[in-house]
Amino acid sequence: MAMLGGGEEIAAQCRKPEIMADAAYWILSQGKDYTGNFAIDDEVLNAAGVRDMEQYACVPGSNLLPDFFLDVGPEALKSQIEAGGLKPAFGGAPKAVQADSVVGKVFKQIEAMMSEDMVKSINGVFQFNLTGANAGDWFVDFKTGKGQVGQGASPGEAGCTMIMDSADFVKMFAGELKPTTAFMMGKLKIKGDMALAMKLEKLMIKMRSNL
Repeated sequence: MAMLGGGEEIAAQCRKPEIMADAAYWILSQGKDYTGNFAIDDEVLNAAGVRDMEQYACVPGSNLLPDFFLDVGPEALKSQIEAGGLKPAFGGAPKAVQADSVVGKVFKQIEAMMSEDMVKSINGVFQFNLTGANAGDWFVDFKTGKGQVGQGASPGEAGCTMIMDSADFVKMFAGELKPTTAFMMGKLKIKGDMALAMKLEKLMIKMRSNL
């Protein structure tokens, strides 16, 4: 939990491991008919007659985190960890692409072009960390299904990360600034797979031909 929650302080929102040990003891005390049940420690102990769950809290009276393995939205979990003054080691659900900015329109165009054939051809994930007037993080996933575009950090590991000013990013996709030139001038920083970065230039050419 310390790794996922961003530090040892996350213990204030967690329970002691003894709750699992007590629940496991009750489960193992049952007959063979109990096999196949989906067991949740709270419910198991409640069935066993335990009513005082506060005894298992690392910090009694604290607001406990939802269980990672239950149906809890990542945004809700992320918000609760942040409310405790910590930075979670995972992001929330990726935001949908909004075309209310020039940068958003570019990503919207990329999203409209996505196909299974293109995913097979590129087979990689791009992360864009943009600065300037339209600063923000975006990702383009050409590796999963029919592809995905979104705001924020890529849910999976990015093979290529590009860091540049948002104005130069728009110029690059408009054909006003070549990626090679931007890189040589220091306007574009690339981390990761350079071969994957070169595939992006082909995508830009295809985008402009469809306009």
